[in-house]
Amino acid sequence: MQQVRWGIIGCGNVTELKSGPAFNKVANSALVAVMRRDAAKAEDYAKRHQVPRWYSDASQLINDPEVDAVYIATPPDSHKDYALQVAAAGKICCVEKPMALNAAECQEMIRAFEQKNLPLYVSYYRRSLPRFLKIKAWLDTQLIGEPRQVQWNFSRSPNAADLAGQYNWRTDPAKAGGGYFIDLASHGLDLLLYLLGDVVDVRGFCQNQQKLYAAEDAVSAVWQFQSGCLGCGFWNFGAAERQDQVVIYGSKGRIEFSVFENQPVSLLTADQQLSLDIAHPENIQFYHIQAMVEDLLHSRGHPSTGKTAARASWMMEHILGPS
Repeated sequence: MQQVRWGIIGCGNVTELKSGPAFNKVANSALVAVMRRDAAKAEDYAKRHQVPRWYSDASQLINDPEVDAVYIATPPDSHKDYALQVAAAGKICCVEKPMALNAAECQEMIRAFEQKNLPLYVSYYRRSLPRFLKIKAWLDTQLIGEPRQVQWNFSRSPNAADLAGQYNWRTDPAKAGGGYFIDLASHGLDLLLYLLGDVVDVRGFCQNQQKLYAAEDAVSAVWQFQSGCLGCGFWNFGAAERQDQVVIYGSKGRIEFSVFENQPVSLLTADQQLSLDIAHPENIQFYHIQAMVEDLLHSRGHPSTGKTAARASWMMEHILGPS
């Protein structure tokens, strides 16, 4: 393979800027086909993004002989079924986050690709962003000593659509596996697994405090990393203020950053105080896609696979408890 030719299933908002254009910007990569159930929208997307072919049937895209790899960018309730079709077709796959509706579906997807000896990636792209790689380097070189504890505080105010009772698939557990916690906290929990290692125990509490939709809107959790470092967090989607702050406390200092907000990353120890503003690329999935292409063409490895992503789903499932 000299070039990876991609097809997208579900060319919605996430593919307009975050991911779609990057498939053509990355060297030795090309977006050659897109699919959306609404044929007119699929055609419109293809014309606007100069994509050669478009489909309204996912199976046609999956079985297109000129498509080497399929990026699934639909809501989580369809991730497993589409991924299994991709595996059956003998093709490479990347799935949007969260990986699936639950941990059991994640494992089924992993097995399907292992049986075919095919790569399965998941779009936890923060593992590839320079901003968070800097934090990883600080931790790996023990600039704050041994990590002792991490705390993530996250809150949002209810949006106008939710207050008006409008439907949103992100707050429909049947479509998303939960609510905004699943949609947003998945990014940060996966990032913490990347930065601090595997988690061996996790406990949580959740409530639907506002009763605006079927899913939870208030979540608290504690967990323990294999290293012995402890973690805690709260996520509230009915608060008065917007907050997103992570603090990693170490034996010699601390690291502060935001998972979603465009804020500097800070290193604070007795010897130094650094605050670095490391910009994200225009297409935030650029480095994630670049790493997939380099792995496929040159076996460079990739930080976000089905196996790593399944750990975040396992954590969230334990935090929310039985559905």
